[in-house]
Amino acid sequence: MLDFLQTIVSGVAVGSSYALMGLAMVLIYKTSEVVNFAQGEMALVSCFFTYLVLEYHGFPFYVAFPGALVFSAILGCILEFAVLRRAKEPTILGMIIITIGLEMILMGFVSWKFGADPKTMPFPISPYDSVALGEVFVSSLEVLTFFVALAVMAILFFFLRYSKLGVAMKATQQNNMAARLMGIRTNRILMFTWGISSVVGCLAGLLISPMTMQPYMMWGPMLKGFASAVLGGMTSLPGAVFGAYLIGIIENLFGGYVSIEFKSVVAFAIVVLVLCIKPSGLFARHYVKKV
Repeated sequence: MLDFLQTIVSGVAVGSSYALMGLAMVLIYKTSEVVNFAQGEMALVSCFFTYLVLEYHGFPFYVAFPGALVFSAILGCILEFAVLRRAKEPTILGMIIITIGLEMILMGFVSWKFGADPKTMPFPISPYDSVALGEVFVSSLEVLTFFVALAVMAILFFFLRYSKLGVAMKATQQNNMAARLMGIRTNRILMFTWGISSVVGCLAGLLISPMTMQPYMMWGPMLKGFASAVLGGMTSLPGAVFGAYLIGIIENLFGGYVSIEFKSVVAFAIVVLVLCIKPSGLFARHYVKKV
């Protein structure tokens, strides 16, 4: 029984990083209906920027980490303005291919600049310090990641629901042309959304980097975050978080009791099964557009 509880807690802990990546992807999709496969590598660049500032320039972490969030916001805005906005009459498939291209470029840049050798991110909380929850143990970093994921979800939920900018973002997603006619500057809204999404992804990367830091570190979390968003519903922030924790728990149970070699496959098997039953995901509504 104790091993089972430990597996569940570990699944929730790992699901928190998936949740942050899922939230970042849902945020962009809710505004532009673009699936951003460059999300992980945007976070990767921000993490290595933080490492550069800490290790080579000697800044303290309380300066470097907020600086990384600002850097990630600027990076997201630049990518939207310089690349995505320049696409002529883009289709959904075309935008996906563009984000995949950005992913390869950013990963290649990090590999060229920093090499493939693993790095160690200086972090105020060690990933090896544990907190006891009764007889179950969880690392302090995983506890922090859990609360950060819930806090980000709550902030984004209230922001999108009650702020004028959040309503403008939803209006842009529902009908771009109508939003323009109502005076909403949709291009600025899209750029702002990419900036916020990049910050959320950066948070995920910074919380993952103390455990592993190399050019491919965000590949797995990005795919699991995407799977979480699809499972919960690509337009639902709570759905993305629920999907992330569900995937984290189930894949941990599968790895602990069935086979660790096929642990990563479970997430996508769950997604395929759910989409066969409910194409919009568990928490989102399925709309049919008539033309």
